[in-house]
Amino acid sequence: MSNIRLRATTALALAGTAAFALSFAAGPFANAQDAKPAAAPEAAAFSADQKKSIEEVVRNYLMANPQIVAEALQALDKKEMEQKAAAHEKFIVDNKAAIFAAPTDFVLGNPKGDVTVVEFFDYNCGWCKKAVDELVALPKKDGNVRIIFKELPVYGGETSVTAAKAAMASVAQGKYLDFHVALMHEKRVTDDNLYKIAQKAGLDVERLKKDMTAPAIDAAIKQNIAIAHTLGIEGTPGFLADTKVFPGYIPPDNLATALAAIRKSGCKVC
Repeated sequence: MSNIRLRATTALALAGTAAFALSFAAGPFANAQDAKPAAAPEAAAFSADQKKSIEEVVRNYLMANPQIVAEALQALDKKEMEQKAAAHEKFIVDNKAAIFAAPTDFVLGNPKGDVTVVEFFDYNCGWCKKAVDELVALPKKDGNVRIIFKELPVYGGETSVTAAKAAMASVAQGKYLDFHVALMHEKRVTDDNLYKIAQKAGLDVERLKKDMTAPAIDAAIKQNIAIAHTLGIEGTPGFLADTKVFPGYIPPDNLATALAAIRKSGCKVC
């Protein structure tokens, strides 16, 4: 059953339950309830006529109050979103060291900023390429923001994995940001152009290839994938700002608004 059908069925069941209760409170079975204690739900048995009457009450109730289905779905949406946000917040707080202080991550902006933005990205993701210049420019506009880059190679197969490892290894040579931006500006990163881009960025390619094999880099990528999955980030880009999760691209103005709201309410993990 699809999610939409399941949700609709749930709403109908809620509406049906309400109508069923009303039928006992004011319907043809009220006198019977007054006459003797109600049977336990599992022991209740209805005749064919009673079942038909109940079904008619439910149908009439829904036809007269169709808005109850939408209201039930809206309430369900709100409850699910609140539960998901609470679960995400708990996970982020419980795993703040892995998310905000991983030694393999590159940090841009103010290291002691009062709010932190985390980006999960893939070097062959079009929306990530759109976001790169906006993110790089952010610390120039906001001198108190800290940006963490987390490689999440999910689009380009092994090529994206290799590019992620190369970028993470470039930190040791102090060339991460130049290399990162160059990779993002490339229309498509491939096995053929990856190391050419690295060389143009000023990297020692042979050292880079050696550093890429470090177990810590492979472990960090696996950790990034696990974190993103838990937070519902199945594609890229995905962003965190404090304990707020933003799957997908977020325009600069929207991000600035989110940061202002976090500062106003108080940062929980920054």
